[in-house]
Amino acid sequence: MAAKLMHAVQYENYGEGPSGLKHVDIPIASPKKDEVLIKLEAASLNPADWKIQTGTLRPLVPRKFPFIPAYDVAGEIVDVGQGVKKFKKGDKVVALLHLLDGGGLAEFATASEKLTVARPQEVSAAEGAGLPTCGLTAHQALTQAGEIELDGTDQLKSILITGASGGVGHFAVQLAKLANTHVTVTCGARNIEFVKRLGADEVLDYRTPDGEALRSPSGQKYDLVIHCAPIGIPWSVFEPNLNPHSKVIDITPSGSAFITFVRHTVTFSKKKLVPMIINAKGENLDYLLKLVKEGKLKTVIDSKYSLSKAEDAWAKSMDGHATGKIIIEA
Repeated sequence: MAAKLMHAVQYENYGEGPSGLKHVDIPIASPKKDEVLIKLEAASLNPADWKIQTGTLRPLVPRKFPFIPAYDVAGEIVDVGQGVKKFKKGDKVVALLHLLDGGGLAEFATASEKLTVARPQEVSAAEGAGLPTCGLTAHQALTQAGEIELDGTDQLKSILITGASGGVGHFAVQLAKLANTHVTVTCGARNIEFVKRLGADEVLDYRTPDGEALRSPSGQKYDLVIHCAPIGIPWSVFEPNLNPHSKVIDITPSGSAFITFVRHTVTFSKKKLVPMIINAKGENLDYLLKLVKEGKLKTVIDSKYSLSKAEDAWAKSMDGHATGKIIIEA
């Protein structure tokens, strides 16, 4: 396989946005120990992809240029490395690629066996590719950081989800409704009916005074907030809407969020802001795929693009108004 070439999309420096993406033909990598080689059928974009291109994680990511972006993929295994036990050639899978390596905008990619899971035949490649980063983030925010039981055995909890029509947000709404929760969300006016169909109990247009203040229409105080919106919201806006002992889980924390977290920790505050960094686990991705198979969770697809039109998908993601996931098909 290593001698053959594949089509890929990469960038060679920071910045430039969609115009910085270059279409190239490069050798197909061979899987290393505990890796699989996947012939990709679909990949999905996340805001992190273009933020990394701007230099957000320099100098850690990319480790070197040129760099092939995107991490969430689905396809068919065509080769396995030494030590791989769970998979064989021909298996349909979904995978989360390594943060330092990327590789999703290509015809083939290598993935760790630990973060590769079998894709049920009832789940399309596009649905599967849309799941890893955003689905796992929503799941971790609710179940680990937020300590919510998704089997409905908890006492009734009141939850606020900001940015509910986006990639993480639309999964968070659906997962929260598997639990015993009352879910209030924020979104733009055009997506109000969409988030209601996902299961939201109350919806706030974030451009209205009540939306800006995060005030529940029914006067709910929140036990948990999953902050998915791409805009920063000051702690002073969250705090009056929280019950005692509430948490605000910030999935894209800024420097000020970490400062607030430290202040709450050293002052033993009962209400806390908790910055979250994803800790991806294969068993959680497998759980989410089973929910999709059973019809309990849906990957909402905003739009699909061919690999040859990756620049258009990149621009769409940077625009920040996608409803659900942006998919690129190989």
